[in-house]
Amino acid sequence: MDLQVLWFVLVAVLYTGFFVLEGFDFGVGILLPFIGRKDEEKRAAINTIGPVWDANEVWLVLAGGATFAAFPQWYATLFSGFYLPLLLILVALILRGVSFEFRGKVEDPRWHATWDTTAFIGSLLPPLLFGVAFANMLRGVPIDGNMNYTGGFFNLLNVYALFGGLTFLALSALLGALFLNLKTAGSVQETAAKIAARLSVPSFVLLTVFVVWTLITTRSTPAILAIVFGSISVLALLAGFIAVKAQRGGFAFGLTVLAIAMNVASIFASLFPNVMVSSTDLAFSLTIRNASSSVNTLTVMSIVVAIFLPVVLAYQVWNYWVFRKRITAKVEDLHY
Repeated sequence: MDLQVLWFVLVAVLYTGFFVLEGFDFGVGILLPFIGRKDEEKRAAINTIGPVWDANEVWLVLAGGATFAAFPQWYATLFSGFYLPLLLILVALILRGVSFEFRGKVEDPRWHATWDTTAFIGSLLPPLLFGVAFANMLRGVPIDGNMNYTGGFFNLLNVYALFGGLTFLALSALLGALFLNLKTAGSVQETAAKIAARLSVPSFVLLTVFVVWTLITTRSTPAILAIVFGSISVLALLAGFIAVKAQRGGFAFGLTVLAIAMNVASIFASLFPNVMVSSTDLAFSLTIRNASSSVNTLTVMSIVVAIFLPVVLAYQVWNYWVFRKRITAKVEDLHY
């Protein structure tokens, strides 16, 4: 495996980690208005992700940094062409983080309701917009021979891309409900289980259609890995739906994580060897070859990652182990 392929795989892994770990973070925020009427119930939901949400965002920083360093032309074209959606994602992530930190500063129902709404919006926009962005990279956007994006904002708002955004949003909400079912007790857990049961069918339908549509939409012949990963994704979510009905929360959560991971893997497998497809002319597409850094740069980066990525993984495993206990809606157990 050469370094360009290695770094394409690594970028895919980093984005997969982000969509899985931040997926249930986003899901908890999206479900905040529906998880309970009492303030203690909403606080219990927020407390499930309170110790981990900021660490989970590190995966996005790593993915963005890896894209910038390993494939600078991909980074440049992506951020210039998708500037407004990516800016909205950044603003949403800031609002979400601020809402978690500020919510408990004042004991006032209106204050809490304001920051709950902010957390909802800040959690809803990122999976929706990320889904739109990745779907557009697959479908193709106007890119000229100089690797410059030549379209406008409305080029990104096509039916396929919006459907991809809805799929990512539904999967995040489902994963958030399953996470709350595992991490809470009492009324919050019961409500989360009911929400997960209601979201299972529409999430499965959206994912199935999106996977099939992706394989059809791909401008080159779909790679066998894309078909395999997409099939595993659909089958895993189907098994997760069965687990939800059987009230096997742990299995349902694990299978949904697998479904999201395989869906992201299918997207990257469908892209390969491209990183952004040009709808103007396929010859203008950005690939792992023409968008990458030099071999020397990739070599140094590989050494750095080999040293520090295990440290990041070890810290996150330790973090989740420390905060592994269930959260109740008892006031003395709540912090946010």
